[in-house]
Amino acid sequence: MEKSLRYFIDTYQREVEPLEREKHTAYFDAAVTGDIKHYKQYEVLEKKHASILSNKDAYGFLSAAIKRDAVDDLLLKRQVKVLHHIFQAHQIPDHIQKEMIELETMVANKFSLFRAEVDGKRLTDNQIEEILESSADSTEVKSAWDASKMVGSLVEEDVRRLVTLRNEAARLLGYDDYHQMSLQLSELDPAVVQNLFDRLDAITKKDFQREKDAIDVFLAEKFGIDVMALRPWHYQDRFFQEASQVDSLPLDEWYAGQDLASLTADFFGGIGLPVDDIIKSSDLFEKPGKNQHAFCIHIDRYGDVRVLCNIKPKWKWMNTMLHEYGHAVYEKYYADDLPFVLREPAHIFATEAVAMFFGRLASDPFWMADMGIIGEEDASRFANKAQRKLRREQLVFSRWAQVMYRFEKAMYGNPEQDLNALWWFLVEKYQGLTPPEDKHIPHWASKIHVATAPCYYHNYLLGELLASQFDAWLADKVAGPGKGGRHRYVSNTQIGDFFRDRVFAPGARLPWNEMITAATGGALDPRYYAEQFTTEQ
Repeated sequence: MEKSLRYFIDTYQREVEPLEREKHTAYFDAAVTGDIKHYKQYEVLEKKHASILSNKDAYGFLSAAIKRDAVDDLLLKRQVKVLHHIFQAHQIPDHIQKEMIELETMVANKFSLFRAEVDGKRLTDNQIEEILESSADSTEVKSAWDASKMVGSLVEEDVRRLVTLRNEAARLLGYDDYHQMSLQLSELDPAVVQNLFDRLDAITKKDFQREKDAIDVFLAEKFGIDVMALRPWHYQDRFFQEASQVDSLPLDEWYAGQDLASLTADFFGGIGLPVDDIIKSSDLFEKPGKNQHAFCIHIDRYGDVRVLCNIKPKWKWMNTMLHEYGHAVYEKYYADDLPFVLREPAHIFATEAVAMFFGRLASDPFWMADMGIIGEEDASRFANKAQRKLRREQLVFSRWAQVMYRFEKAMYGNPEQDLNALWWFLVEKYQGLTPPEDKHIPHWASKIHVATAPCYYHNYLLGELLASQFDAWLADKVAGPGKGGRHRYVSNTQIGDFFRDRVFAPGARLPWNEMITAATGGALDPRYYAEQFTTEQ
């Protein structure tokens, strides 16, 4: 059996490795250019990849191997389990699989090409966000916010069809719906995730409300309106997933004129995780037709890692660069002897945790001082405000993650319900926003993750929990209190050693829970996040 499995895996790698490389290159080129020819090339390659994974004989062979449990080699056993999950997800009729791929490709292209139109001018997401952040005119921010949501109407029917197809596929595989399937095939127990989100709801609710009350007072004064007149377009962000800026912490001023790519390279190089080669192969600035979001992609599993961003010299994009290159170093520094099948993160939320750990540093004035952006005196002067800002960011994001998780869970559970009403019910309940008068527009469909990264958002919040656990371990074992009594990570190669050796190198060799225990000495525990950001523990 072991000999047969090794032959199967070798054959799989020879077939899939060059295909993945070509497919990922096409996707990256499509995202950079918006050119339909690259999207079509990606679509063809994705269908070819799916046809390999839908092979019933291959799936049956893997299923039989797992049932017999006759493999002693733990590394081989792990590869078989990972492959079994991948093949299982594709055991659906060809016509369903092909239609899903075609729709997903079409929707991704629509998002890539979409530009909001305000007063006859086509604006980028960066320009929309500049208006939302800086304007004190209610009419102006509403126009910008409304325009940004029009992409939802463009893709709504496509997304609804995708939900139907995904559910049909999941039920054919024996699951209640796609949401349940996506969790279980990624080795997460839906009941455990639900309980965790309920617990996080309870421990963040009061602290979030206090922060939002302060935000509301600030914004009402800014716009010259009553607090009760505040609407979603007043909150300086298209989804209120980032905290409104309510204090005088001059983060954007500090980052103005800075070379964010150089800062990123200097920081990661300083902790012993150089990324110069990744920056060289990345695409970091705005272009017509380019995807306006940000992502990291590993082209070949063996070091060709690339990042797409649309950076401006602002705090948000420094956070994003550190975040995306957190993903990138995870992908770059797998152990050399790790087999092809396991050259992936232990779990999606584990790579999100690394990205979030590094992204948080963009708000830390002591990190900025150590990077030469500001002086030590300014770092000390603004330290408390910066900590309050980070706490506010976390609380606001945690409530937004509640909306996304619960919306998708309910949507896949009953896609025939009024999704617009569901969206605003959850936004009002978990974010405390007063819905707009017109709730018939499909605002939910304007969030790209719903269409192209379905049932993913729980990974972000799980990642935040693990990021806090990483931070607690490093503060205790490695960093220690430095100048100003704060933990200092710049130029500390022990930080890089921890992540490379304990987190990155194993790849998917260990299940996520075993990796976390081996890396930090304990299971995933939300108390570290609660201790860092809440008073309700």
